[in-house]
Amino acid sequence: MKNILLLGAGRSASYLINFLSEESVKNKWKVFVADAHVEHILKYNSSHLSVVKADLNDDQKRDDLIKWSDVVISLLPPSMHILAAKTCLAFGKHLLTASYCAKEIAELDTVARKKNVTIITELGLDPGLDHMSAIEMIDKIKKDGGKIISFKSFCGGLVDTGSDNNPWHYKFTWNPRNVVLAGQGGTAKYLENGKMKYVPYHQLFRNTLKINIGEEGEFEMYPNRDSISYMTKYGLEDTETFIRGTLRRPPFCICWDALVQLGLTDDSFEIEDLSTTTFVEFLQSFLVNTSGTTEERLTTFLGIDAQHEIYKNIEWLGLLSDKKIGLVMATPAQVLQHILSQKWKFEDVDQDMIVLFHEFIYQKEGKNTKITATLVEKGTNNIDTAMAKTVGLPLAIATKLLMTGNLNLPGVHIPVIPAIYEPVLAQLQEYGLQIEVVQE
Repeated sequence: MKNILLLGAGRSASYLINFLSEESVKNKWKVFVADAHVEHILKYNSSHLSVVKADLNDDQKRDDLIKWSDVVISLLPPSMHILAAKTCLAFGKHLLTASYCAKEIAELDTVARKKNVTIITELGLDPGLDHMSAIEMIDKIKKDGGKIISFKSFCGGLVDTGSDNNPWHYKFTWNPRNVVLAGQGGTAKYLENGKMKYVPYHQLFRNTLKINIGEEGEFEMYPNRDSISYMTKYGLEDTETFIRGTLRRPPFCICWDALVQLGLTDDSFEIEDLSTTTFVEFLQSFLVNTSGTTEERLTTFLGIDAQHEIYKNIEWLGLLSDKKIGLVMATPAQVLQHILSQKWKFEDVDQDMIVLFHEFIYQKEGKNTKITATLVEKGTNNIDTAMAKTVGLPLAIATKLLMTGNLNLPGVHIPVIPAIYEPVLAQLQEYGLQIEVVQE
């Protein structure tokens, strides 16, 4: 009997576990789901699924689980993927993740090829489904004789407007820590009209692009990390505009920018004795001007008045309250996450949605043509979310391909190869994940 191992089973795991559970019965596989917290996993009822409670920070325990598996899926924190990858290589096991391909993972390519091991990263939503849907369109345009001169790709995990009851228009539908630290991986780089653009973190959320997407209305986009590195991977080295970005609803970005400017997203140092510190005292410690009330100091620092939506949204978070933080020691980012986890909690009645949008402008026979490709998916409830569906199913389908011998691709890859994206996209359509293409 072949074994599948899922390391970590957080917010994005429901569709993945259901898919693997059903396929394991059909194919007589065994699925092991390992996590430190298993209560939410026990509801999955299958004779071919086993739940393992384990501290996955324990190297020996993690290695023992991988040793007896054929394919490993890691939903661990990104920093732990390299540990899983090295163990997979040691035992000749395939590995799939939804996270960005870190440099240390990419450097395993030669060894993976020699050991006939497949490692596929960036196999979720963004990165993942965005790559696959974009490459499919790029290949079609090229085969039809078109030359792409502009490519823009935006994606966001959001709360559905019908469930939206907070002025930030955002709730946590995936890892809260990743949301708080978003954009801190280095200066964002992209190409616009043949010119390089660089956006450092402290300017990231004030350099946004407004965009309207059909019935869903207005969004704003901030650029993702290093878009330039994907130009070669997409085969668009000679395009004039190439940008990948994250979507949010207004006024998220201008309000988040205020938190960045205050220093509340800093994760580089710890603050002691927070157990008796109030939220307003925490905020005051970042306001260097000492005269006036907290309201006056905050509005002066941000250059706004107390009627501005930035001020009102900061107040709504509770940062001006006398409530005690209750943490012993934490970084500013961890304190902010602690606050947001209460205010942006995804409730039982909530529904999320993901929006994926590509824009292609290509030349053919002296004429420019624009094509847009849009996917809007809304979740069913706070478990079967659109995020879980669009992150989990690509991983699940690729796992099936490996387990059935329909994917033989040694080395380290992202899903920009037809052998990966063609069967994955084809099966995603069976789950209603259909991208709407419009030519203007």
